Amino acid sequence: MKLLLKLFSGIIAGIIVGSIYYFSADGTTFHSIMEIVTRLFITMQSILGSFIFFLIPLIIFFFIADGVSSIGRGAGKVVGATIGVAYISTIGAGLLAFVVAKFLMPIVTKGGQIQEEGTELGPLLEFDIPAPLDILTALVLAFSVGIVINIIKAETMKQWIHDGKQVVEFLIEKVVITILPFYIAGVFAGMASTGTVFKTLSVFGVVLLIAIALHWIWITIQYTIAGSLLGKNPFKMIKTMLPAYVTALGTMSSAATISVTLPKAKEMGVRDKIADFVIPLGANIHLSGSAITITSCSIAVMSVLPEYNTPGMLKMIGFVLLIGVVMVAAPGVPGGAVMAASGILVSHLGFNEAAVALMIALYMAQDSFGTAANITGDGAIAGIIDAYDQSLSKK
Repeated sequence: MKLLLKLFSGIIAGIIVGSIYYFSADGTTFHSIMEIVTRLFITMQSILGSFIFFLIPLIIFFFIADGVSSIGRGAGKVVGATIGVAYISTIGAGLLAFVVAKFLMPIVTKGGQIQEEGTELGPLLEFDIPAPLDILTALVLAFSVGIVINIIKAETMKQWIHDGKQVVEFLIEKVVITILPFYIAGVFAGMASTGTVFKTLSVFGVVLLIAIALHWIWITIQYTIAGSLLGKNPFKMIKTMLPAYVTALGTMSSAATISVTLPKAKEMGVRDKIADFVIPLGANIHLSGSAITITSCSIAVMSVLPEYNTPGMLKMIGFVLLIGVVMVAAPGVPGGAVMAASGILVSHLGFNEAAVALMIALYMAQDSFGTAANITGDGAIAGIIDAYDQSLSKK
């Protein structure tokens, strides 16, 4: 919650500074002073944004490579089934969000599309940091390295990848998360300086409500499937998992909520040996709530910003499929999912820094709800895998 308050403070500070510049009388000393102040905010955003985008390929490489190289522990069929069901759930959630957002977002954002109203200010200086890899190279390299490490049992390389992941995770948690409020402040100062910020914000409250509603629709679908396979009442199963949902709202971390999710999954009727394996794994690879938010918010951003058109179905299906993959690279820190997804927002949908910043602000505003949907869904995944394992035992 402290991070969320800091982000909102950054948004408000940026809006105030940019708006004072926009509404001050042109040609006055005060206007010139506010132009310098606003450009300082924009310069801060430019420098910090360069560092954030520099890290994105490293996040994708180290987190995916570490995740892939760690797969293979436990019973083979159960591992494969868990990964498969988690992936199907994540992309299914994303496709649901796309279908709903495709119809609702143009209505929600009608009249709210930004039009250029003022001269856009630039930073006082440019400070570009070239990324060490492009996004697709990092993605392909991560899978290639992770798979081969498993095949040849390269334990030294595996430890190096794991250590690299910890280094990047430290940078995210201690550096990126710390500078995010300042980065967002710069973005919103730039938007406010052109007089467009209030049109942008006016529609996003409704967008977040739609995303949260979709979380609960998907949770209901997940537990309906799990309940039908286990012969249990899905609504009683959801009721049992509610403490995990509430805990995740407070922690904003799937990993931190495992201590609640695990006993509640067992109380729900999932056998111990399945729950002990599936719940911790699901906390790292199953992010259906995050997929819903990222997909619906990306369409909302494209509906509001004039330089974007909502892509066709095939392109968005490809985007959702990639979301399911890069969620494996989501660091276990607040906002980790949207940081991991930033790469494909840029490479697949063509988002610029302003669009990515809007996505980060939107995602962080509901991060606790997305995390709660992720972790609650893990209980349903465990139920489905339990039913599958029991069917294998009968053969």
